[in-house]
Amino acid sequence: MASLVSVNSGAAQHIAGYKPLTGIVKAPVTSAQIDRLGLAGDAICDTKHHGGADQAIYVYFADDYLWWANELNRTIIPGTFGENLTLSGIEGRAVAIGDCFAIGPVLLEVTYHRIPCMTFAARMGDPMWVKKFHRANRPGAYCRVLSAGTVEAGMAVDYQPYAGERVTVSDLMALDGVRDIDPAFMRRALTTPIREKTRFKYEDKLASLF
Repeated sequence: MASLVSVNSGAAQHIAGYKPLTGIVKAPVTSAQIDRLGLAGDAICDTKHHGGADQAIYVYFADDYLWWANELNRTIIPGTFGENLTLSGIEGRAVAIGDCFAIGPVLLEVTYHRIPCMTFAARMGDPMWVKKFHRANRPGAYCRVLSAGTVEAGMAVDYQPYAGERVTVSDLMALDGVRDIDPAFMRRALTTPIREKTRFKYEDKLASLF
């Protein structure tokens, strides 16, 4: 049975040695309201790359945290990667675009994978973190909110796999930085509820082939 291990929220703050304000530093809270644009009270500072309806909630998975704990040889607490929700009982790398998580009244739909950035590297205190995170290919999942409501740690999660084409978050992360993406892959991805930014990108690429 999948469950909601932790609900994580953060205020805008500075990380030592890193100038921009960020909301990546999050800590567990007992409960929180989720609406169309995310977790109430959670800071989103870099609105160019984070937030919005297609990336309202970032989810990370307990099995991936366990992998990282073994890889880094240290305990990693929920919220360390800046996720809003930490879920257990789900294989993170196998999660696909269109998969849904029903948590009480809340329904989330997976739209894309997380792309690591220098803010994430600063949070982890490791200048090589972006490359390490890419190599691991355990990105977690961004979600849009299909139904709003309040969630709290310990709630059951009903994992609902997408019935159409399986385009996983790990499939997509493996293509970060690739210029010539297989047209067949892009056509498959366009049959899913992938985030609009990537939908426009793939549509433009396919149109340029003719």
